[in-house]
Amino acid sequence: MPAPYPVSLAGEALWLLPEKALYWPDQQALMVADVHFGKAAAYRSLGQPVPHGTTASNIAVLDGLLARLACRQLIFLGDFLHGPGSHAPGTLKALSDWRERHPHVAMTLIRGNHDKRAGDPPSALNIRVVPEPLLLGPFAVQHEPTPHPSRHVLAGHVHPVYHLSGKGRQRLRLACFRLDSEISLLPAFGAFTGGYRVEQDRGCRIFVIGDNEIWPVN
Repeated sequence: MPAPYPVSLAGEALWLLPEKALYWPDQQALMVADVHFGKAAAYRSLGQPVPHGTTASNIAVLDGLLARLACRQLIFLGDFLHGPGSHAPGTLKALSDWRERHPHVAMTLIRGNHDKRAGDPPSALNIRVVPEPLLLGPFAVQHEPTPHPSRHVLAGHVHPVYHLSGKGRQRLRLACFRLDSEISLLPAFGAFTGGYRVEQDRGCRIFVIGDNEIWPVN
């Protein structure tokens, strides 16, 4: 079973999860960013040859997290659906079946840039949709990584990855969490998403994800 990596942020104890999610034990809150449900279906609707099964894969990971952790709420940090083509019947049926398995978990979506284009999730999914920021304790939970005047920002959107260099020209490109003094970034949760390279500036902490573990970058 993948082990969480405990960190302290803005005075709160949080868990970084190898499944590319964040858990806040005191609030029993699970947070994921940039799932992009239906991205493959949207690409296929445009005639692009992309693999099947990404929605099922993302749902399976969420099922596992919700089964393992005490969760009162699941918060999506934007980009729940990828685009208009994500409203494919198969995608919506899979999401409906998944929601029915977790009727007692309150779910909230903070509207991201892709959500504005794709449209909100169907009302039958019972997901509350709100603009950013969502203020929770010391945190401003957002999609865009823009500063907040009084709270520490937890954000997505960037899809952060970090490059590790090995012997010779060997390089690894790994999804990561980037925790800073004012804005902290969550990795993209979706299985079919790209990434933006981030650097370790002074004062920030980077935690890469590999082999179902969290590894701090020194």
